[in-house]
Amino acid sequence: MTIYSVTDARFRKYGKVIKNIDFTALVEAMKHTPVPENVVYEASVDSLEELEAAREIRDIFYGELPIQVGYCNGHNVMLNALEYHRSSEINVAATDAILLVGLEADITDDFTYDTEKVEAFLLPAGMAVEIYATTLHYAPCQASDEGFQVSIILPRGTNTELEAEHSKALGSNEDAMLTAKNKWLIGHPEGELPKGTHIGLIGKNLSVKE
Repeated sequence: MTIYSVTDARFRKYGKVIKNIDFTALVEAMKHTPVPENVVYEASVDSLEELEAAREIRDIFYGELPIQVGYCNGHNVMLNALEYHRSSEINVAATDAILLVGLEADITDDFTYDTEKVEAFLLPAGMAVEIYATTLHYAPCQASDEGFQVSIILPRGTNTELEAEHSKALGSNEDAMLTAKNKWLIGHPEGELPKGTHIGLIGKNLSVKE
């Protein structure tokens, strides 16, 4: 797999590098978060949300809408699934990490997506990127055997439990792919995902080791 840098022009259709915000305190705080053998996601962490960088992200990137600042950490080398939101997502790397991304526009009318279209980008430690709402993504992958630590910033409530029943029959819209608030998920057959996940990724379950 070819791994580009998020500073490469190829990344521009997926997102952009965030400049002029000091993420030093957030990166330092992230170094105290766990790195389990699998992957852990915490949507909201008070100590991270109290930092000045969180306020700046809220005001500048989300137009003063309430946000949540959490993290996704662990060990992972596989694609497994792709998700999207109706909003941008901010990723701040405390360690080097690899992002596997695609375009929502490439989801077919029957809600499948060919993994051959996925591209990989290295997000270096200390750098932050905005992932556009039209970009498919999922858990970061590790760039070394030590695992990865990435702070995840989203509108408040994203990825939390749904309150209403949603149809699991794919029709004219993607309601069957909604697995949490503001989270539409397409899984791979080999992704070992929760029961009820829409399995729509076709092709190889990609690995950053290959």
